[in-house]
Amino acid sequence: MLAAGDGKRLKSDLPKPLHPVCGRPVLWHILKAADALGPERLIVVVGRGKDRVIEDVAGYGLRAPTVFVEQRKLLGTGHAVMVAEEAVGDADDVLVIPGDEPLVTAGQLKALMGLHRRRGVAGVIQTTIPADARHYSRVVRDGDEFVKLAEGSDATVEELAIHEVATAVFAFRREDLFRALPRVDRDNRQREYYLTDVPGILREKGERILVQLVDNGGSVGGNSRAELAHAADVMRRRINDAHMDRGVTIVDPETVHIEPDVRIERDATILPFTFLEGDTRIGREAVVGPSVRLIDTSVGREAEIQFAVARGARIGPRATVGPFASLRPGTVLDEHAKAGTFVEIKNSRVGRDSKVPHLSYVGDATIGRDVNIGAATVTVNYDGYRKHRTVVGDGAKVGSDTMLVAPVKIGKGAFTGAGSVITRDVPPGALALERSQQVTVPGYADRAERRAKRSKQPTKKRPAKGSKS
Repeated sequence: MLAAGDGKRLKSDLPKPLHPVCGRPVLWHILKAADALGPERLIVVVGRGKDRVIEDVAGYGLRAPTVFVEQRKLLGTGHAVMVAEEAVGDADDVLVIPGDEPLVTAGQLKALMGLHRRRGVAGVIQTTIPADARHYSRVVRDGDEFVKLAEGSDATVEELAIHEVATAVFAFRREDLFRALPRVDRDNRQREYYLTDVPGILREKGERILVQLVDNGGSVGGNSRAELAHAADVMRRRINDAHMDRGVTIVDPETVHIEPDVRIERDATILPFTFLEGDTRIGREAVVGPSVRLIDTSVGREAEIQFAVARGARIGPRATVGPFASLRPGTVLDEHAKAGTFVEIKNSRVGRDSKVPHLSYVGDATIGRDVNIGAATVTVNYDGYRKHRTVVGDGAKVGSDTMLVAPVKIGKGAFTGAGSVITRDVPPGALALERSQQVTVPGYADRAERRAKRSKQPTKKRPAKGSKS
């Protein structure tokens, strides 16, 4: 994996291989695809930002041993492979993948290696058809055999009419690869050693190089922000198509963003403008959307979520969320629970059949079964130094605009009166009411109106002292 490039066209402080595509770094996509082949080892050639790249790769959960080789001088892709020769060891075959090609898949790589070994050739070069081939070297072939790369001003009119270009993914016999690399020169505009020269060198020696054409949706690499955006668009379509093939309804795939690790069970429905990210799981017959963002969140069977954001939450079967709800990390909604309109819940459990219907904040709380939380209720969980928990027992009814000042417990089947500030535990079955006694002033409106009229009358001027009236 050639991950040492500068990425100058990206104009970024972030190392080129770590730029995200569909929520994961480019290098993550590449290494996951390569790891699926069961290789002897994965060798990552690093350069700029090497420490960040190494640290990031450590979190990918790869099965194959991973070796990092530093390319101290960035002298091109051919040079990057040269510095990895010792790490390659005595492997029979070498698969080379550029660190800017997020659309490479395990299926493509398995087919590439299968073709390479089945036909017993020195190498296979992967190709694709870009949306615009003008800025790429064209691949000239004879049947499935590689002939040459036609570049720039050296290409004929006929060659420039070819749309097939190389992706820079190669499979080589190790011995052939490292015998050819010393013959690669730097006679080019960038003064670099190009790996793309190796197939031509091998062919001149009489070796056969085959071509594997893949469909990458018109995208080639990710050397610029625009190219990364194009690659992300292709990947989203691939991901959405795969989910639909497995029985998921996506009403408008163009507006739905699903990351690679998301799992959705059959007969679930995903509505427009929905973002499913991280380790999110969606159960059967759930309906998610419109306008929902779920991050590392599980959704139970037949649950419904609309116009909501959930991060690190667990939403149980047949639970309902939204519209305009926010579920923060640690939130658990049990079966048939409800987090309704303009509700925020954090680090709390809402029991089965319990409801937080609207305009409430529930933080650091345990709410039992069959509880109703009235509108504008707040669990006052922070004293300026520490967080404290609120516990509401089964069947309790919390009146609207109640402040539950934690730590506090509301007993099973208890009630709180609307507008109360509850600072002490409420026994089971009791009513807690805390508010000032209402004062009613009869006739107030009439007196207020008379005062208002008087205040509008002109004030008589008092005569000056000593004057005659």
